[in-house]
Formats: sequence, structure tokens, C-alpha cells
Amino acid sequence: MSVLLTAIGFVLVFEGLVFALFPSRLEDLIETLSRLTIEARRGIGLGAVAAGVLLLWLVRSLGG
Repeated sequence: MSVLLTAIGFVLVFEGLVFALFPSRLEDLIETLSRLTIEARRGIGLGAVAAGVLLLWLVRSLGG
């Protein structure tokens, strides 16, 4: 459970930094994403999930 809470904490820190440090760039990103098709957004999301699973697998297999 502590690993899950740590991961959620990292996500919140990262997301908070993006909002705090780059608010205008975030608006540009949202505008760009809104112009993408649903399929393209889904592909980006699935790619991010796959990259995250791969990273977690690597960390667990290399870290013991």
C-alpha cells in the first residue's frame, strides 16, 4: 500500500509542478490535444500505459 501511495504522491508532485511552472504551455498543450482525433488521443494514452508498465517491469526485474 505504501508503494501505491508513494506513486500517487509522485504523480501529484509532477502534475502540480506542470500547473505551477508552465500554465501557459499547458493551455497550448490542451488546445493541441483538443484538435487530435479520439483515436489519436486513445493511442497516446495506450502508449503511455505501455511505457509505464514497461518501466515498472524493468524496475522490478532489475531492482530485485
